[in-house]
Amino acid sequence: MVGNDIVDLLEAKASPNWQTPRFLEKLFTINEQSLILNSKNSFENIWQLWSMKEAAYKLYVQTNPCRFYNPKAFECSFINGRPRVKFQDFECILSTVKTPNYILSEARLDKASLTSKVIKLAGQNQKNRSEETKLALLQHISKTCPISKQNPVFQKNEFGIPLVNHISKQFSVSLSHHGSYGAFAVA
Repeated sequence: MVGNDIVDLLEAKASPNWQTPRFLEKLFTINEQSLILNSKNSFENIWQLWSMKEAAYKLYVQTNPCRFYNPKAFECSFINGRPRVKFQDFECILSTVKTPNYILSEARLDKASLTSKVIKLAGQNQKNRSEETKLALLQHISKTCPISKQNPVFQKNEFGIPLVNHISKQFSVSLSHHGSYGAFAVA
């Protein structure tokens, strides 16, 4: 199982909401707000913590199928420089990649390898970006099983959790898109 989230930094910077105290209070715990306000780059830190929360949430709902909105319940921290998110008794392994253009966080339960890819999106609206990200995922899975004439099938369960069926395999996947970037991860 896997969760991911990507933040287009140019798109995030264009929104003034992230600079308001109400934004911080609504989404981040007191400890997280302290991390943000005491960092050298508050903007980057906000979006790293947000992407970590989102990736962990996506993984959590795969292991505990339900839907809810409570970002402050997923608390981010750094232990010896390593990112960590905790929700009740749930913890996961996180990795974050920061570039000048985006921040990508990925969450998983164990150290098993995962495949992930970031794509530059051409779509101009939310639906096109979502479809473009999905198509890139399906093309990737098709390449992993090139001898099959069967196309992989993307599905979501009743809780909105995505998965891909291909031949006799079921792939745990996570998709994310924001602004000009899309990303997928396959466990």
